[in-house]
Amino acid sequence: MELLLLASLLLATANAVGGNTTTYIVFLDPARMPAVHASPAHWHASHLESLSIDPARHLLYSYSAAAHGFAAALLPHHLPLLRGSPEVLQVVPDEVFQLHTTRTPEFLGLLTPASYQPAIGNLEAATHDVVIGVLDTGVWPDACGRKLVGARSFSRGLRAANGVLGKTTFRSARDRDGHGTHTASTAAGAAVANASLLGYATGTARGMAPGARVAAYKVCWPEGCLGSDILAGIDAAVADGVGVLSLSLGGGSAPYFRDTVAVGAFGAAAAGVFVSCSAGNSGPSAATVSNSAPWVATVGAGTLDRDFPAYVTLPTGARLAGVSLYAGPSSSSPRPAMLPLVYGGGRDNASKLCLSGTLDPAAVRGKIVLCDRGVNARVEKGAVVKAAGGAGMVLANTAASGEELVADSHLLPAVAVGRTVGDKVREYAARGGRPMAMLSFGGTVLGVRPSPVVAAFSSRGPNTVVPEILKPDMIGPGVNILAGWSGVVGPTGLAKDGRRTNFNIISGERPTVTIRIKLFPAYPWIMCLSWTSMSCPHISGVAALLKAAHPNWSPAAIKSALMTTAYTVDNTNSSLRDAADGSLANAFAYGAGHVDPQKALSPGLVYDISTNDYVAFLCSLDYSLPHIQVITKMSNISCPKKFRPGDLNYPSFSVVFKQKSKRILRFRREVTNVGPAASVYNVKVTSPESVSVTVTPAKLTFNKVGQKQRYYVTFASKAAQNHTKPDFGWISWVNQEHVVRSPVAFTWKM
Repeated sequence: MELLLLASLLLATANAVGGNTTTYIVFLDPARMPAVHASPAHWHASHLESLSIDPARHLLYSYSAAAHGFAAALLPHHLPLLRGSPEVLQVVPDEVFQLHTTRTPEFLGLLTPASYQPAIGNLEAATHDVVIGVLDTGVWPDACGRKLVGARSFSRGLRAANGVLGKTTFRSARDRDGHGTHTASTAAGAAVANASLLGYATGTARGMAPGARVAAYKVCWPEGCLGSDILAGIDAAVADGVGVLSLSLGGGSAPYFRDTVAVGAFGAAAAGVFVSCSAGNSGPSAATVSNSAPWVATVGAGTLDRDFPAYVTLPTGARLAGVSLYAGPSSSSPRPAMLPLVYGGGRDNASKLCLSGTLDPAAVRGKIVLCDRGVNARVEKGAVVKAAGGAGMVLANTAASGEELVADSHLLPAVAVGRTVGDKVREYAARGGRPMAMLSFGGTVLGVRPSPVVAAFSSRGPNTVVPEILKPDMIGPGVNILAGWSGVVGPTGLAKDGRRTNFNIISGERPTVTIRIKLFPAYPWIMCLSWTSMSCPHISGVAALLKAAHPNWSPAAIKSALMTTAYTVDNTNSSLRDAADGSLANAFAYGAGHVDPQKALSPGLVYDISTNDYVAFLCSLDYSLPHIQVITKMSNISCPKKFRPGDLNYPSFSVVFKQKSKRILRFRREVTNVGPAASVYNVKVTSPESVSVTVTPAKLTFNKVGQKQRYYVTFASKAAQNHTKPDFGWISWVNQEHVVRSPVAFTWKM
């Protein structure tokens, strides 16, 4: 009966927000709550009652743990009345966010015999006390193996904006999409022997912290992810006592007081929760990174040393390499054969993209169709080709995707190839005559070199919100990741995919869902899976290991350990490269580098940051006092007179020369000894010719664990006045046992 009443209430809420109402999040000053109110929720409801609004129908959420305020469906004339109240700090419209294994534990050094010793191995029992909260599309509970300690769903914001949920959508926290199950099992999945996707990537699947518990918060739905629902999920997770939060989603770049995730994450971090977020999948373009708040671990994506080779063979004898997860209908399928090849099998150029309805069945039936990557999902292109009667597909990258290869479990024989190979196939198909091609598949290959490589899709810096904070922070495995999957959706996620599997390999776009919501009627919301969605839970799981090993460390200390021990060389001992064009990558692509869990357990020194430090940082951004209060929930805020954004005790440096006269900048940092009591570190500086770097003092001496030492860095630009290209360097504190390394990015805005 209670469930029926709740369902009726939610339906009434959805109906109530029809007409001209719009969902808003109202942030309040908690210090101004009158004593007459028994709870924050009661106080929040009173604000609606003062507007002659029924809270039972219009109040969507009350926030009090990670943020303070409420979400409600309001009419335009309500806004000035609320904003005029001294108790109200800010009223903002609800916003839309995007959803951004068997090999990765070994690749990260968590299973190798030499290293799977006391450092990591003995932590598994300790992580039983660590709960990882996963904000995503829910979880498939049948696959949880007694790890799931809670599962909740939040959809009131979406219902208020969109009216109703889809008919086939689970109203509960059960995962129909698969994405949430995938991220949760990546972070904390228990070991499962003989796991694979239709025979690919066979092995023992396990999460990064297989002993940790999982709490699932379903905040994303087929129709979208709303900020009010996300904030409700964060608020609930903090109240529930999670130790780590994993959010594989993000929005655009906005000041932190207007960024719902940033506001909620601040409250979580202040409560001691480590928050990991995906950097986004808008790379390789510069200045595309999302989730850039310094109290968040912003995670980009790299490749594994595992691949799924497939080949396109031409009558010329050329055997062109690509990738695929196509498993075939059965083991008795016919052997590969030469088939006619067609490019642009339709009336116009749109057919080259293999968009729905663009292919002429008469032109493609029984043939291999060459499709350009872009616009629609990769697996959707294969479905379009199959529906038109095509026998196979070559999915060719264009300049936008470069040489990055992502394997998919297509519905028909299909091979994905990079831009160079794609251009060769396009050129061959354009010669005329009767072009032919043959597709073949090579299974699973390990030990691929070079690896890791920064994924082309991984969003890049610089940070457009606060350029003085270097983002992303680090990269982790994010391409071709095998993990658990929902039992009601096929590996492609397409409605027409009738296959079912317990595991799936994810790297990229899924079928796009477009809806029009009341908040922004002119802008349809497009949902796709962020590839950095897969790297984020890797870091969340590793953070759980560190939290178990060092329960007294702050979230900032854990992030510092992950960053200062990260590596920037691949398995050929060369500098990390960029999958987009094969060039050398830099800190705007990988932050501090690729995470190294073993070394992160013993970083030697950490850069710690307190809540008050973050407040001083916010003051340095010239935010108004109410805006700072929105983020911090603090009433009595005292801003220091001398504090610049670059003075935040961050484990990396972003040096921005903004004025012609400002050629010298000075930063300060403080490190805490978490290694041997008696430790001595010497500084090592790697700098470009464009900048002179001086560190004072050049030696740090520690006599006890927990001791803090401060140092200062002076950066003097030697670049010409017209120098605009960014440069990069490193500042490292070194002794016989540890290298505590911080990346430095230099930019000029003259």
